Amino acid sequence: MARNSIGKNLVLTSFGESHGAGIGAVLDGFPAQFSIDFEALNKQMARRRPGQSELTTTRSESDEVQFLSGLYEGQTTGAPLALFIANKEQKSSDYDHLADVFRPGHADLMYQAKYGIRDHRGGGRSSARITAAWVAAGSLALQWLEKQHIHIRAWVHQIHCCTMNEVNQMPSLSAIEASATRCPDSPTAHNMIEAIEKAKEEGDSLGGIIAFRVEGLPMGIGEPVFGKIQAELGLYLLNINATTGLEFGDGFQAAHLRGSEHNDAWIPHDQQFAASKSNHSGGSIGGISNAMPLTGKLAFKPVSSIQKEQQSINKQGQPVAIQVNGRHDPCVVPRAVPIVESMLALGLMDLVLEHNTYKS
Repeated sequence: MARNSIGKNLVLTSFGESHGAGIGAVLDGFPAQFSIDFEALNKQMARRRPGQSELTTTRSESDEVQFLSGLYEGQTTGAPLALFIANKEQKSSDYDHLADVFRPGHADLMYQAKYGIRDHRGGGRSSARITAAWVAAGSLALQWLEKQHIHIRAWVHQIHCCTMNEVNQMPSLSAIEASATRCPDSPTAHNMIEAIEKAKEEGDSLGGIIAFRVEGLPMGIGEPVFGKIQAELGLYLLNINATTGLEFGDGFQAAHLRGSEHNDAWIPHDQQFAASKSNHSGGSIGGISNAMPLTGKLAFKPVSSIQKEQQSINKQGQPVAIQVNGRHDPCVVPRAVPIVESMLALGLMDLVLEHNTYKS
């Protein structure tokens, strides 16, 4: 049975294909009597929307969100929130030459092997197009978390070989949005643009890394054994298309440190049990949040659809040379920033709702 739902207390069910009538989601478990900020929802959708800059695909979709259920006079009713986003500018003919060919780096061959059938138009169900509905649902979770004084922000830390310096505070949204790359460091953002444009001219693509930071998360979120906060959020983040790796806090760099260097020493604090001067752990210890900022990075591979000639096979298993035409991002990382924020929000809201059941 295909798994198209995620979450225990707040359940997201995803549906739709890249070149179908539309894409959507059903969000079940969202609390009643919550007033939705539609302006904030539309702004978040615009950040993921295709055709937003010269660095993205030229496919132009308005990504207007329709609420089919769960709302009355702008407030949630407690019923499932059904969201739908119409596909209006798909060009399926761009994919006619791929009907019998398996693209390198794509899930085409695996879909054929698993189901015995596949939708070759834009990747069908495997397309990142379906994440638009995740951003719509995640925007509602972001708004709910803000009301709990929990704030989430993501930004582009690296594209190809262009890497910004580490930051120990949350960058402003204006600094992130100042560049089409969504990198808050201006000199690095400029280098990133040049690298993306060069790859685009050469018919190639680039990958990168998105950093994220969560502030205001109280101590005690997550489970000590099966259900650690990193593991639960990893389920949301690593299900985003094209992700290849995830780390929290110092991540893999922790392997280079000694315990005396990596341990975060506790100090007395008025507002909570304790605080720490450092945050090598990235906001959780033993799988449970420690009230420090939750920090991490998520890596994305280069987009698989490139115009350079590549070697592959057809349905008969014969070798073929192909070029993938159509409208594709030379680097998906900047548009993935709101997707990362949304999936973090959905995962954290699910965990916070579960944590609240422990309270008397």
